[in-house]
Order: sequence, then structure tokens, then C-alpha cells
Amino acid sequence: MGILSFIGFTLLVAVYAWWKTRSTDEKSADGYYLGGRSLGAITIAGSLLLTNLSAEQIVGLNGQAFSEGILVMAWETLAAIAMVLTAIWLLPKYMKGGITTIPEFIEKRFDENTKAILSVLFLIAFSIVLLPTILYSGSLAFSTMFDLPSLLGWSQSASIWLCVWSIGLIGIIYAIFGGLKAVAVSDLINAIGLLIGGLLIPYFGLKLIGDGSMMDGMHTLWTENQDKFNVTGGVTSSIPVGTIFTGMMIAQMYYWGTNQSILQRVFGAKSLKEGQKGMMLAAFVKFLIPVIVVLPGIIAWNVFNGELSSADRAYPELVRKVLPPALLGFFAAVLFGAVLSSFNSLLNSSATLFGFDLYKKFFNRNASELQTVKAGKLFGFIVAMISMTIAPFIANAPAGLFSYIQQALGSLSVPILAVVIIGILTKKVPAIGAKIVLIGGVLMYLISLLILGPHFTNKALLEATTNGITDPDQLAIIKAEAYPHFLHVMGILFVINVAIMLIVGMWKPKKDIYTPITTEVIDTTPWKYAFAIGGLITLLVLSTYLIF
Repeated sequence: MGILSFIGFTLLVAVYAWWKTRSTDEKSADGYYLGGRSLGAITIAGSLLLTNLSAEQIVGLNGQAFSEGILVMAWETLAAIAMVLTAIWLLPKYMKGGITTIPEFIEKRFDENTKAILSVLFLIAFSIVLLPTILYSGSLAFSTMFDLPSLLGWSQSASIWLCVWSIGLIGIIYAIFGGLKAVAVSDLINAIGLLIGGLLIPYFGLKLIGDGSMMDGMHTLWTENQDKFNVTGGVTSSIPVGTIFTGMMIAQMYYWGTNQSILQRVFGAKSLKEGQKGMMLAAFVKFLIPVIVVLPGIIAWNVFNGELSSADRAYPELVRKVLPPALLGFFAAVLFGAVLSSFNSLLNSSATLFGFDLYKKFFNRNASELQTVKAGKLFGFIVAMISMTIAPFIANAPAGLFSYIQQALGSLSVPILAVVIIGILTKKVPAIGAKIVLIGGVLMYLISLLILGPHFTNKALLEATTNGITDPDQLAIIKAEAYPHFLHVMGILFVINVAIMLIVGMWKPKKDIYTPITTEVIDTTPWKYAFAIGGLITLLVLSTYLIF
């Protein structure tokens, strides 16, 4: 029953997406990459949420909540503030220029070679970090929810391989042959389904804890797991309270304000007003998302008494336990859509970046739009094959999925955000400053993460052992204090990168000053309620920290 409802809902979404996009000209760049610049606020909001809210988010964050509790909601609630800032401040600057990609903005502000470096960094992040983790987390969810190892008589590893390649091949068909509009239309349906299905998990979970009463379940969960409802993280947690004010906001602003796969949805808006509305609506829903991506992890801790082989199994195991078979199939189909959304969004963005920013510069300067789109599709296919090969090995990540993603992306998010912000705020910082930061910033972060961090941590632990300290809690504190948390490192490096660019700007100022040109392609009148709605959302986010 579960598998039948899964197949039925998946086919329904695919047929609807085809029907809605059959008239879009996918041979033109705007048609393929930006959905013909025809997307409305609700479609944009749904697509933004589903691009972000995929299995790596749901499985990974619930896994962290299983281990640490509600404090991990900072990744979701603070994202709403970053989305508000992007909608009010960055979006008008981007859309008035009529740009298709963030590297395109960088080219206009700096030069072609800076854009090429940025595009390569994005493509490395997509193919080696993001796409494999999306495929792996989705595969882990489906394998666990349907208990595929038992059903097929295969090992867990073989089941993961099967799911990775199945999801990947379907994603290739959607993204490479369908273009952005097919992705965005299917996203809207799946986003609605994911919100409904996502709310059913805590509902049934709380009823299970409360012996049929959701209110009793909430009371039991609150009273028996008080330590899981502490919103301020200690020094040994994955989000020490101080990091909220340093690297956390940098990671959020990078993701929502400069990430091509996210902003491409908004660049497809029919007007700036629709783009701002879509992002604000998504920000409001994002504020509510911890009910879906954090609370089930705490419920799973209670249901399974904290005893699972891996924290990342908390969510799929809870889903399998609490949902009836028919609803399990529906929710698996929606989650499948979410995985496909993130996967094919990144593939579509990879094709866009390669076609616009690399193919026309290095391979065929006189390429027609059709040739550019074809080259992008071929490159997207290659990226997909690489990510499908890497994905099953993510199982070996030691600190859990979500932590792995955030740490790996830190190497790119800090220098990219620094370059974009300085590009917007200044006029005289030259291209050489941006190039130094894009290359040097990545190297500084990697040296910190792979060399300095392990060196100081091992040194502190060795010294503690020599002094006869054996208590695990004491050792955990010593380890945490031996070297700054990776989010603090991101904050420190962001300041250093900005300082480097400003110093280069004073030493060798840019002579040909960049002057933004306003596009006539779409209406760039801002939404008059943007500041009021943005302020309300920000107040709601801050209130959650007062409650807990």
C-alpha cells in the first residue's frame, strides 16, 4: 500500500509539471534557466522552501535535535532574518541589473576572470559537497522508511547505492530536460505536501507518546526531556551561543543572499515586487519550520529512549513507526519530491553557471543561446554522474550530515559573501582584491579546518591525558576550548577577507568605476510593505529566544 501511494503521487506531480510547462520555450536561455521570467510570489516561495527543505535538512537537523535538542533550530529561525535582509537590501540591487547569475554580477563589478573563479567555486561546492549529501540523505530516508534491506534481501550499503542512482537518474530527467519552470512548478505541489506531511510526523509522534492524546504527549515530552528544550548551546554543543552572532549569520547570508541555486528561483520572478513577496512568504514559513525539522528529532529521542545506531536515522525511523502505510507512501513521495527539488535545482544551476559563465568564455565565445543551453545540459549530466558516484561514501562522515555540510561549505561561503558584499558597498576595490580573497580565503579556511584545528585540539588532549584527566565531560570541554569553533573561524575570516579587499582598494584603486544599469526586462518597483513585513518576521524570530 505504501509503495503504491508513493508511485501514484510521484507520477501525478510529474504529469502536472509537464502539463504546466509544455508552452515554455526551453530553447531560449530565459526560458530554460529562468522559467521565462514568469514566476509569481507563491510559486517562488514554494520553490525556495523545497529547494532548501530537502532530506539533508530534514534528516540532518532532526538527527542533531535527537542528539542536542531544540538549540539547533537556530539554523532555521535565523535563516528567516537572512531572507528578510536579502529581500529588502540585496534583491533590488540584483534584479534592477537584470542578472541571471551571481557570477554575472561579479563580472560587471570586477571582471571576467573573477567571475570564472567564482563559478568554479560554486561548481565544486555543488558537485562534491551538496549534491552527494542530498542524494545520500534521501537514500538513507527511503531505505529506512521502506526497510529496503529486508524487502530486497540486500545489505544497507547496496540499498543506498540503488536509491542514490534511482533518485539521480530521475533528477537528471527533470532538471536537464525540463528547465527551471518544470522544477519550480513541481516544487510548489511538493512544498504543500511536505508541509502537510511534515506536520503529521510530530502530530502522530506526540499522540504515540501521550497514548492517543497529543496534548498529553506534549506535556510528557516537555517534562521528561527538559534538557532538550534549552535554546542556548554550551561550549561543547554544535552551536555554542556566541556563534549565533559570528559565523552563523555569515553562513545564512551566504546561503540566502549569494547562493545561485536559491536566488535563481527569485531571478525568475515576473517583477521585483513578486520576488520580494515570494522571499518574505518563504521567510515566514521558515520561522515555523522547526516544528518539522527539529521537534521530530526530540520526539524520536523520547520514543526510542535515545538508543539508535546513528542520530541521522532518528527521523526516518520515527516516520516508519508513527505513520500508517498509506500515509507513509504519500510522505515518502513528497520527501522524494523534496530530494529531487534540491538535486535538480543544483543541477539546473550548475548548467546555468557552466553555460553562461564558463562555456561562452573559454570554449565558444560566439555560441548561440541554443548551443549554450546544450553545453549546460551536457555539463549538468557530468556533474550528476560524479555526485552519484560520491554520494554513498558520505556514510563515513563522522559528525553527522548537517555538521559535515556546514563545515565543508564554510571554505566557500566566507570568501564568496565577502566579495559580493564589498562589490555592492564599494566602487573602487579592484578585481585583484576579489581574486586574492576568493583563492586565499578558501585556503585560509582549509588550513584552519584541516591543519590548525586538529593540531591544537590533539595538543590539548595530549596535555590533558598527561595530567591524568580521564573524565569524558572534562575532556570534551578541553577539546572544545582548544581551538575556536568553526562558526567563530568563519566570523574571523570574514573580517580578514573584507579587510584584505579594502586594503587592496586603498593601495590600488579601481580606475573604471562600476555604474549599475537598470534593466527594462521586468518591473523593478519594490514592494511597499517589504520593510513592515520584514520587521514583523524579525520580531517573531527574536521572540522565540525569549520564550525558550
